[in-house]
Formats: sequence, C-alpha cells, structure tokens
Amino acid sequence: MVNRPGEGVQSPFLGRSHFTTEDGTVLPVRSWLPTTDPVRAVIIALHGFNDYSRFFNAAGEYLSQRGYASYAYDQRGFGNAPGRGLWAGVEAYADDLKAFSTQLRHRHPGVPLYILGESMGGAVAIVAMTSKHPPSSDGLILSSPAVWGRSTMPWYQSSLLDIMAHTAPWLSLTGEGLKIMASDNIDMLRQLGRDPLVIKSTRIDAMYGLADLMDAALGKASQIKTPTLVLYGERDQVVPREPVARMLEKMPRPPQTQVAFYENGYHLLLRDLQAKKPWNDIVAWMENRNAPLPSGADRRVALNGLTNH
Repeated sequence: MVNRPGEGVQSPFLGRSHFTTEDGTVLPVRSWLPTTDPVRAVIIALHGFNDYSRFFNAAGEYLSQRGYASYAYDQRGFGNAPGRGLWAGVEAYADDLKAFSTQLRHRHPGVPLYILGESMGGAVAIVAMTSKHPPSSDGLILSSPAVWGRSTMPWYQSSLLDIMAHTAPWLSLTGEGLKIMASDNIDMLRQLGRDPLVIKSTRIDAMYGLADLMDAALGKASQIKTPTLVLYGERDQVVPREPVARMLEKMPRPPQTQVAFYENGYHLLLRDLQAKKPWNDIVAWMENRNAPLPSGADRRVALNGLTNH
C-alpha cells in the first residue's frame, strides 16, 4: 500500500509551525532561529525512517547560537504528519522537499540554503537533488545516508522483502532482538523509546518503500551536482559500509564531495555523545568548503576504505 498524495488543490504554504503542501496535506514544522541578525545560512533538516522533526533539536539549538536558521518538518507518514506508518512514495517525499525549499527561499531571500538529510532523509535529499527540477540549494549534507539498496543486500533478504510486501503488506515488525546500537548516547535512545511519535513497529510495505528509496538514491549518486559533505560513523550498524563506499565511488571527486569518517561514531551521528564534532564540521564546511574539517574526520577517510576516488 502506498499512501500517495492527492491532486493539487492550492499553492504550498509555510506557516510558523506547519507546512501545507500542494495537495492540502499539513506537515508539522519545527524551527531553530538565531536571536541576532543577519542569518548566516538556512538549513533544511530531513529526519530518518520512523523518526520525526524533533531529531534535530539539539543540533538546531547549537547552530542557532552561531547564526544559522534550521527548519525541519515531519515527512508524510511520520511523527504527527497524516498517514502515520504508511509509505507515501519516493516522488512524494522528493516533491515535498522541493516545495519546502522554495518557501524558505522566499522567507530568507539572498541567504545561502543547505539541505541536511539523516539516514532516510539523506536518501530523499539525493533523489530530490538529482531530479529534473531539483530544489534550490547551495549545498548538501548527508549524515549516515540510507543507500543500502537491494543491489547491496543479500539475495535472500531482498527476496523475502519482496514476497512479504506483496502477500502481507500490513504485517508490522519491530527491531527487537537485532541487537543494533544506533548511538552511544543511551539517554537519548531511551527518550526515543518513550517518545510516542517515534514509530516502533513498522509495516512491511513501508520497509519495501524505503528499499525503493535507497535503490533510487544509490543509483543517482553519480548525478549529484551540488557541493556535498558526507558524514559516516565507524560504528554504524544500520547502514553498512559497503553501500556507502559504493555511493562515494559514484559521487563527484573532491573538493565537490568532502567525506568525514568519525571514529566511534554511530548511525545517529548528530545525536551521539560526540555530536559536537560533526556539528562543528558542518559549520566549518558551510563557511569554507575547501578547508580541512576541525575534527580531522576528513583525514581518516582513506584509512577506512571510504576513499572518494
């Protein structure tokens, strides 16, 4: 089942706490704004699978104190957005990002705009930025991008997903028993476990839709034309290193693509105990894309099999 958008009935509109799409869907919005002018840059933060806009709370606060404005919205089917737990389709997520970025360009004219995607959000950003009519963006930041496409999955895993999605799409699964550590920030993980807006049990057809998105993102990596910063953790147990390495092989050469590899970094890099390292790297990269990153994570890339050409 795919919960696709309806027909366009209005022009997209961005309010203070919500974004209304062309088909009239209302998506909750969070923002973290500097208290002083001028705004140095605007960041659109896209959350990961089963997460929602609150994921950027700590990073958004940190960046706002340094003059950066950040906005995040609940994507369709997640958080408080309509159609909870249902997949909306790859095109829908990409189109929402395009419309949202246009609204922010109007709100902050002449200010640099960056798109930051975590996990699934990174895949959405790649697909949108490589479409025929990409969002207007000055740079792309991919944190642990979800590019684990079917071509990099074991055959039995992709086959089982295909069979289940077409025979029992309503079946829901949890991650219990997998023993996957998404972060070393245990307090944060406990908060996610208690948060009713974080989806804990996932429909098979939503997983199938995510696989479609990851397929598309990995396949389009070579078409990225925007300057890009890729962040990846040594201990990421959610997105394996192989598909990330394959994505980097396809992407444009440095300096257009800069890669940071974090020792002891997990999938939720921006919420790890060492989160300030990638936060500071993001700021440094936005200020000067050709300078070394303050954490030194860019100098660890070649040593860990993630060379970008």
